Amino acid sequence: MDLTQFITKDMIWVQTPCQDQDALFEMVSERAASQNRISNQFLEKLTEREAVFPTGLQLEHYGVALPHTDPECVTEQFIAVLTSEAGIRFKQMADASQETAANLIFVLGLNEPHSQLAVLQQLMGAIQNEEHVKALLAAKNEDEVIETLSQVVLHLKGEEKL
Repeated sequence: MDLTQFITKDMIWVQTPCQDQDALFEMVSERAASQNRISNQFLEKLTEREAVFPTGLQLEHYGVALPHTDPECVTEQFIAVLTSEAGIRFKQMADASQETAANLIFVLGLNEPHSQLAVLQQLMGAIQNEEHVKALLAAKNEDEVIETLSQVVLHLKGEEKL
């Protein structure tokens, strides 16, 4: 399984205009709903889950967030990828009293447990390498994001070096 199979150009926002988590969740939900990828409860459940189980991760030089929700809210699997130079505030996974400015956000719209586990493992491998995060943040368009993620996956599998 390869996380790139769930990523499409129409679910990538390079330098998202969103200023906060609510606007980001709403924008992703509207796009996913227009493509019949989610149920009408997706936005509500995504927001609720993030409030209870925050997904922000503070890396050495960057912030990352991996918000997701219940599988029954997803009808067609997807991963939305968003970058933000200024960062969007997310409570930290390890300590909800702390916040991080997420520069790289992956909204996971997955509905199969094995998909979610495999994707999370690949994403964690990708974001633990600062060069991978830098390359994703440097992407200027959707094609560059997809190409970078494809290279990251190959690198993680040991098939090619970035």
